[in-house]
Amino acid sequence: MEESQFYRWLHQLGLLALSYLVLRQVWTLLIGIKNHILSRWWRTNLKNKYGGWAVVTGATDGIGKAYAMELARRGFDVVLISRNVEKLQKVAQEIEKQSRQKTKIIQLDFTGGSEIYPKVEKVLKDLDIGILVNNVGMLYQPGPSRFLDVSDINKRISDILNCNVLSIAHMTRIVLPRMVVRKKGLIINISSAAGAHPYPMTAIYGATKAFVDFFSRSLHYEYRSDGITVQSVIPNLVSTNMTYNISTNILVKTSDDFAREALNTVGYTHRTNGCLSHCFQGYIIDHLLTETFMNSSICRFIAGCAMKMIFKLQKVN
Repeated sequence: MEESQFYRWLHQLGLLALSYLVLRQVWTLLIGIKNHILSRWWRTNLKNKYGGWAVVTGATDGIGKAYAMELARRGFDVVLISRNVEKLQKVAQEIEKQSRQKTKIIQLDFTGGSEIYPKVEKVLKDLDIGILVNNVGMLYQPGPSRFLDVSDINKRISDILNCNVLSIAHMTRIVLPRMVVRKKGLIINISSAAGAHPYPMTAIYGATKAFVDFFSRSLHYEYRSDGITVQSVIPNLVSTNMTYNISTNILVKTSDDFAREALNTVGYTHRTNGCLSHCFQGYIIDHLLTETFMNSSICRFIAGCAMKMIFKLQKVN
């Protein structure tokens, strides 16, 4: 009798555990539908909610340019920050021609240290800034490489930390105080799937993107009571110069499509893969594949071959 009762309790416990797992997956699915499907039709009116200017770093190519163009289409005047003044002028002209919005440009090399930011503060001090997009970022080696094999490693370490980490902290420091006074503001920080899990051969890059994600999530909880939204965006592959303009497909997005879909998620979630396709990829990696498997010899071999193929194709083109 006691043994039979024990097995009944064990059976009920198993059913409860299974029910929890099923409900958890259903809830995850519903959240995904809300963030990436419903948001396409009932998207937040960013101009009404945040107003003012939008500031975008790394705004002359790829995701940064796409965010700048999309924000202009949604009614924002845009401050473009990047290191190439000719590209800055070209993007500014595109925005002013296509969207009839005002622009300002700031030529800045983000591999510099703290001494470069007074220039930014001077230009931004009189602007009513509603949105900041911290997009600027760089790789420290044109291809997968072990840490000690990186060429000119001393300079590369300083450059990538200044560009990928220091820029996020300083740009936030500059715009956040006035957002707090206004009781509204949106800061979008572009992280990467490379920072969600350890990825050998891109150690420093992944570590800098992990900082972006953790900093964003912490800052969101610190300042949401002041009306500030801090969104961490964690894309997988997007076709940009950094990814050697790889061909787009169901897994790889264009920068324009990615920026549009990612902006639609604002108001729905403060942490996102940006688009539905990348959300599915993130779910599979996070829930179905273990870290041990992802970093197994066979996975590293396949990933290495794929990356080398991409680099060879780029050189050919």
